[in-house]
Amino acid sequence: MQHIEQYQKSFITYMEGFTTDKEPNNLYQPINYILKLGGKRLRPVLTLMTAEVFGSNINEAMDAALSVEVFHNFSLVHDDIMDDAPLRRGKETVHEKWDLNTGILSGDAMLILAYQLFENYEPKTFQALAKLFSKTALEVCEGQQYDIDFETRNDVSIPEYLKMIEYKTAVLVGAAMKMGAIVAEASNENQDAIYDFGRYLGIAFQLQDDYLDAFGNPETFGKQVGGDILENKKTYLYLKTLELGTETDKVNLIEFMNSDTLSNDAKVKQVKTVFKTSGAAEATQLAVKGYTNKAFEILKTLNISEDKKQLLRTFGEQLMNRNV
Repeated sequence: MQHIEQYQKSFITYMEGFTTDKEPNNLYQPINYILKLGGKRLRPVLTLMTAEVFGSNINEAMDAALSVEVFHNFSLVHDDIMDDAPLRRGKETVHEKWDLNTGILSGDAMLILAYQLFENYEPKTFQALAKLFSKTALEVCEGQQYDIDFETRNDVSIPEYLKMIEYKTAVLVGAAMKMGAIVAEASNENQDAIYDFGRYLGIAFQLQDDYLDAFGNPETFGKQVGGDILENKKTYLYLKTLELGTETDKVNLIEFMNSDTLSNDAKVKQVKTVFKTSGAAEATQLAVKGYTNKAFEILKTLNISEDKKQLLRTFGEQLMNRNV
């Protein structure tokens, strides 16, 4: 098995052959731009790794891995439009660098290109990949809509929030791994199990993202700490405060989050204090551990060698420690 960096390097080399200049320039240049913006290529790496875990050559899984990456970046282009975001990975977003219409059309083309990549597989594999892809793509859209709906609701429950992050983030992690298993022609039982492994890790990853947004180290987190608080997002920390906190905690949380007089630094500091005193911060860390352990329990059911199980476990641990 390869190290994460080797999977990333192999994938990026393969992707360079995909991001070639084509006409019309204003359709394909934005696609190449977003695909080359960087990132850790986590999802395609998972596809390649899983294919190898189940006995396939990574080259056979490259088109499936590329499909996952193209789809993920398509969703980012359209998310950035919906959020009116000026920057993505420190660079101009597609709709800012070009214009709104270009962002919409290039995103549409990326979704079609993601599907086209499955045509390079035999009919049976193509059908399995396309079926999983369609299900996952629709769930990602549903998750995005839930997220939008939650912005104007004050009665979001924790089960609803967990469903939202599962659909918006975790199902694509699970699908990326299952695609590798499909390409490797793993058993249906192994395909379903590795999907659940990825899905649980994806939920844990997003919950940890919520936690790190408030309490992470700005130098290693890679994003502005406190960003969710400043945007008044109803994260797991927020919802857990409402569930676990005293009446004073709840009143303070809502007051601080809605304050027009507090400076940004003061708002972040006050809300973080409430997250801690209510027990929400600790509860979020426990939830991260809980979903990570659920993922590791799945590994016991996989019909693969102990060495390969340990490799997947190590990857999960690195992911939760933000080393990949």
